[in-house]
Amino acid sequence: MSGSLACVGIGMTLGAHICPLAKSYIEQADVVFSGMSNGIVELWLQEMHPDVRSLQGFYQPGKSRHITYREMVDAIMTEVRAGKKVVGAFYGHPGVFAHAPHKSIEIAKAEGFQAVMVPGISAEDCLIADLGIDPGQYGCQQFEASQFMFYQRRFDPSCYLVLWQIGLAGDKSLTKFATGAAHRQVLIELLSKDYPLEHQVILYEAAVLPIDTVRKQTLTLAELADADIYMHTTLVIPPSQKMQPNQAVLDRLAQIEAQLLAEQSGSLAEANSE
Repeated sequence: MSGSLACVGIGMTLGAHICPLAKSYIEQADVVFSGMSNGIVELWLQEMHPDVRSLQGFYQPGKSRHITYREMVDAIMTEVRAGKKVVGAFYGHPGVFAHAPHKSIEIAKAEGFQAVMVPGISAEDCLIADLGIDPGQYGCQQFEASQFMFYQRRFDPSCYLVLWQIGLAGDKSLTKFATGAAHRQVLIELLSKDYPLEHQVILYEAAVLPIDTVRKQTLTLAELADADIYMHTTLVIPPSQKMQPNQAVLDRLAQIEAQLLAEQSGSLAEANSE
């Protein structure tokens, strides 16, 4: 099996985030598939490799993304099976909100080909840096926005809540590129069970080009329905409640520490008596 596959992340901001390993895979490939939607980013890829093929053409209005993703995987695997060193280059981290890299690697390995994933700086990494959030301070839960709406998910209002792909919130067809205010109003009503309508939330968009401005717009939950929201917009909801101590666990741990201290004191006294 001479063919191989590497799905690499180029990070979010053009030229600033790509790691040496991802760059090396791109430069040494026989063919590079681009998962980028920005023409400038594709031109940048073409400076590293002469054969860059865009996967964006598989997207079509009214076409199910299930079909689109399957066609992407087929295109990638056709070249791998032909014995070529294939690279799939994707925004951010190729394993985050990207079906084609995961599926392509799964199929390639099952068929006996060498296949690897090279991580990249993801939108989550940029979000943490740009918004100054420390997930370790209060905790952080993350969901795809539509999945959060469709299923009864348990979440904690005392930690950060991050909802990805808010621009597609409520779409069950997998054929749309955006949903509107009516769909977001359903999400607002769902969230309002745990967050006041006046609670401050953040709309976040990472910088893709070095000249881009990071979007970190603060607004109330009630204002979310009529806000300007796109496919790459992320909703960040800061905690609305304080963390509640788990007194039963704290008492149990205090008992354990007291017992250990007593045992240590006993051992010390016994050693001194000898």
